[in-house]
Amino acid sequence: MERETDGNLALGRLAGSVGPRMRLLVNILSARSIAASAPYGLPTGSLTVLALMAANPGSSQTALAARAGINKSALVGLVDELERRGLASRDRSTADRRRNDLTVTPAGEQTMEALFAAVTGNEAPIRAALGPEGMAQLIDLLDRALAALEP
Repeated sequence: MERETDGNLALGRLAGSVGPRMRLLVNILSARSIAASAPYGLPTGSLTVLALMAANPGSSQTALAARAGINKSALVGLVDELERRGLASRDRSTADRRRNDLTVTPAGEQTMEALFAAVTGNEAPIRAALGPEGMAQLIDLLDRALAALEP
């Protein structure tokens, strides 16, 4: 039977489960990311959306929402705020007038780089503990786990 050591509670039946560890990691990284990005006054998820828009110029809102793991309504609110601040632009698609193509403006690129620098430090302890090969393996395993759960 697993016992408490160093003040950590035993996981018991959860010892072989992914969920509790992922939830804890997500909670810790999210809290640190929110604190690091607070000076920019942007809504949570702004860096993710800006980075996805930059990597996929002209993407639809539906595709970005799916990749960011947020619902379309939340994405629309984020994009509204990014557009209001001049960090993103939303233009009617020339291929499909029912959709908007999203792009990051030059000011958005600058803000994204500053935000990325601010929040990257949050992962430094993980990168140091795992090393380059371990990080590559972790990212690969996470991608595979996500792919296994995608519809």
